[in-house]
Amino acid sequence: MAQSCRRFTARPVESEQPGAEINYFQKLQCMRKQPFILNFLKWGKDKKEGGKSVPFDYDLDFEHIDFRKNPEKYRVGRGEQGVLLVEPYKSEILPHWRFKTPDEAKKSSEKIYEQFLEYKKNKDFVGADMTRKFLQMGYTRARRYTNYKGGRKYDENGEVIERQIDPVKAKSAAIFEEKWKLARTDEEYLKMKKAHQKEFG
Repeated sequence: MAQSCRRFTARPVESEQPGAEINYFQKLQCMRKQPFILNFLKWGKDKKEGGKSVPFDYDLDFEHIDFRKNPEKYRVGRGEQGVLLVEPYKSEILPHWRFKTPDEAKKSSEKIYEQFLEYKKNKDFVGADMTRKFLQMGYTRARRYTNYKGGRKYDENGEVIERQIDPVKAKSAAIFEEKWKLARTDEEYLKMKKAHQKEFG
């Protein structure tokens, strides 16, 4: 049975298990039939982030595109967009992505940051940007679990659940945030990003 698109206030359930993530792509597909709502949400996100950017292209044939061989098809988008779609990078990075405990977060963030440096060394911007997205996602998911038990921010009625701070997840979030900041402010990465966006959008 097709997933209902009627309750737009409901947020996807997020999980510490990457395979259980309901990503933005699925929500976008569901809402594609409601252009007014979709455009309104995009407008709000652009306004919040203080500028315009080329949107991530969710219409690509992700099952068959090798973005290492076809980097021109990659769009940075906003935030973590496409983090679970772009191959072969998703398969190379995802197995190392964990944040359940601070120890796991430390090992995970260090490994993914090592991958970031390796992609950057090889002038592979798509790989570098994908590791940046995974580091960012480690931070945002850990923060979600820090503030809300089980990672659920909204109840079945779309109402925000009362916060219950988890100090363990807060530490995991801080660990990921450190590496995320290192990646996103790296001068060589920023030059590669600017060049990629100038050439491909």
